[in-house]
Amino acid sequence: MSRIGRLPVKIPAGVTVSFADDTLTVKGALGTLTQKVDSKISVEVKGDEVLFTRASDSKPVKALHGLYRAICQNMVNGVSKGFTKTLVIAGVGYKAQKQGNKLVLGLGFSHPVEVTEPAGITFEVTSPTEVVVKGADKVAVGQCAASIKAIKKVEPYHGYGIHYKDEVVIRKEGKTAGK
Repeated sequence: MSRIGRLPVKIPAGVTVSFADDTLTVKGALGTLTQKVDSKISVEVKGDEVLFTRASDSKPVKALHGLYRAICQNMVNGVSKGFTKTLVIAGVGYKAQKQGNKLVLGLGFSHPVEVTEPAGITFEVTSPTEVVVKGADKVAVGQCAASIKAIKKVEPYHGYGIHYKDEVVIRKEGKTAGK
């Protein structure tokens, strides 16, 4: 069996998991998430655990077995604790501020860049150079953070741009004077 797929997913207090019509639904304090599950994978909710079993031992089905178990684990963690991605804005005069449900970024362009919060995602500006993207859906949080990061990629000589807080920015050496 798949080493990941065979592990049960523990359901914490305050979270309910249900499976009907090939759809896995997880409800918790931070929201409700749903995921369509392939018919080759069967899901069983027993007490405070979710178990995944597969119909055959073919390679694609083995991959799906671990995939759906990992997705379920992320859904349970998302509705109970939530996910965050922290972005750092580096550059002279670069800043971020929140106006209602919009994130307004000053990134050296001739105009401010506005990013609207998608459904289920919230932006938090902890300082003018730090933005936290929060939400229950791990994929949506990662995609939203990546799209904000793509607005101004990190420039390799000075390090100006937007990057993740835990990301190592590789800097290039500039031109040197004559010998």
